[in-house]
Order: sequence, then structure tokens, then C-alpha cells
Amino acid sequence: MTDAPTTGTDTAPRVLVADDHPLWLSALERDLVARGVQVVGTAADGPSAVRRTRATTPDVLVLDLNLPGMRGDEVCRALGDLPTRVLILSASGEQQDVLAAIKAGATGYLVKSASPGEILDAVLATARGEAVFTPGLAGLVLGEFRRLGAAEEPAESAPERPIPQLTARETEILRLVATGMTSKEIAAQLVLSHRTVQNHVQNTLGKLHLHNRVELVRFALAHGLEDEDPAAT
Repeated sequence: MTDAPTTGTDTAPRVLVADDHPLWLSALERDLVARGVQVVGTAADGPSAVRRTRATTPDVLVLDLNLPGMRGDEVCRALGDLPTRVLILSASGEQQDVLAAIKAGATGYLVKSASPGEILDAVLATARGEAVFTPGLAGLVLGEFRRLGAAEEPAESAPERPIPQLTARETEILRLVATGMTSKEIAAQLVLSHRTVQNHVQNTLGKLHLHNRVELVRFALAHGLEDEDPAAT
């Protein structure tokens, strides 16, 4: 018997799956349901993914990148005003595809060679607001954010205390988020529980009016927080 998934709440995440390959779509839906995830719908093309996501407002949209009608990054932009988090699940691991999806608002990016267990873990982590990437892709995304931040934000423009509304602990965790660390890694480094770190991340998202960890990373990099020493806080 499979244990019910945990997401930091008492209920399993509500998920919509969009993919234009019927066999893959059916298998993924079956695997998620078998592990206790609530699959609220499926879609086989981009326009349908947008319509059904707007109709159901799932916690997570598991989205293929190359859909008929609209690409995955176009779907992300069309859903930018919704609280739904988007996990790209694509056959492509090409740099331009990854960056296009993340810049459009996707929370994470997984290639389809991932195992069913890895996909389930990624869906649950995405529902919690964590950024999930196939190994090797997180560094690519972080490097691009740093490059963009350096081009758009003159160093002298950053104030000494850019986020006074955050507590010292929230700022410390935000700095570690900006380095690409997961909640589990942050918890181990700071000797905190995984749940405590997740709560701090969610509080920070609320205070800064952001939606997910990708946006937190962008915010932190724009304010130069990844260059500061957390031990100095």
C-alpha cells in the first residue's frame, strides 16, 4: 500500500497533466493517482492546457514543453496570473528550452528520463513551492539569473538592507535559496527541521508577494544576497 503524499499540508496536491503523447499521458496520470495525487484533469495541447488550468486552478500543472497549438513557455506566460505552479516535464534538456521555460514562469524542469519516483517527488516539491531541476540544470538556471542580474542591476544601486520586512532567519534562508540549495540542504546546514525551513520560505514568499522559489532566487540575486555570508547575519 502506498503512503499518501505529504506536501506540508493535510491534503494531497491537485495536479493537471498536459502532454500530447497519449500513452505517456495515460501512464503518468496512472502513476500519480496510484501514489495518492489528485489528478484533476489532462490536456493534449497548449490551448486546452490553459483552459483547463484556468477552470480547475490545480496546485501543479505538469507540462510538456512541445505541445501543439502553444509551446510550454507560452502556456506559462498565459497562466502568469494564477497561483498554479508549473513543472515542465520534457524530453528536451537543451539550455535554450530550459531557460525559456523558467523565464516564462515555470517553477522547475525535469527531463522525461526521470523515474516515476523522481517525478512524484518533483510534483510534491513543486506543490510546496520548491524549484526542482534535473541534476545539472539548476546550475545552468542560477548562472543565467546571475548573468541577467549583473546586466540589469548596477552594483551601487543595491541598498544595504533591501528587505527590512524579513527577519534575520528569513534573510539567512533567502541567501541560501539564492545559492540553489534545497530546503533539505538548508535544514541540514542550519540544523533546523525541513518543515521549519519550508515555513520560513513560505513566509518570505508571502511578505515579498512572490509565488515560488524561482522568483525568490531572482529577487535575492537582484539584491546581491547570494554574495553575502549567512554566518555574518
